[in-house]
Amino acid sequence: MTVAEAIAIACAGAGAGTINTIVGSGTLLTFPVLLGFGYPPVVANVSNTVGLVPGSLSGVHGYRAELAGQGRRAVLLGSASALGALTGAILLLALPASAFKEIVPGFIAAALVLVVVQPRLATALEARSRPRRTNGGRWMTGALFVTGIYGGYFGAAQGILLLAALGLGLPETLQRVNALKNVLAGLTNLVAGLVFVAVAHVDWKVALLIAVGSTIGGQVGARIGRRLPPAALRALIVVVGIAAIAKLAVS
Repeated sequence: MTVAEAIAIACAGAGAGTINTIVGSGTLLTFPVLLGFGYPPVVANVSNTVGLVPGSLSGVHGYRAELAGQGRRAVLLGSASALGALTGAILLLALPASAFKEIVPGFIAAALVLVVVQPRLATALEARSRPRRTNGGRWMTGALFVTGIYGGYFGAAQGILLLAALGLGLPETLQRVNALKNVLAGLTNLVAGLVFVAVAHVDWKVALLIAVGSTIGGQVGARIGRRLPPAALRALIVVVGIAAIAKLAVS
């Protein structure tokens, strides 16, 4: 690894940490960089997942004010994400790297639609005397398990999928939902990362560079994201999601 490559990987990690904290899809910055430098897809994916864990923790710390009172909810919903992440990590090691390639853009597109229409759906549910449950109900547990599988397998844009599910199911502001999203995405990366450390090949130089960059990026992302009004944050989610779909379609 040259000095230039190391700087590029660390900068990609910083960008990924920033965008993951605000929205999600940071993997779409780091993963192509690693592939461009010649790392095999599975090694790149594994090392990237491990490296982004500190960035997730950094983002969670930055959003700690919005997490107030959500501890019990985070534990309950986090269990579904963790089980999904464990399943996804195992699938990554067992299935070909392209297994989810065809369906991922559809997942992201559906999530974007839900993010856009979420305020109207929430109003409609409340008008029908169907208040959203504090922890989302059984359907959310299933949705987070499936999202966890995807996050453990690849993870690009898992934040958008989480925002869609949490925003639709929880009676919370978008900023508080985003804070919880960071917890669940970080937990997914942590569980998958532990599996990869135990049974897969991790390039620790790459993981360390991404970790340093994403930790810095997590703080930057929290400072930016917490200042965005709901409409601007929702618009940013849509822009990032469309970019993610385009990137995945081209690749």
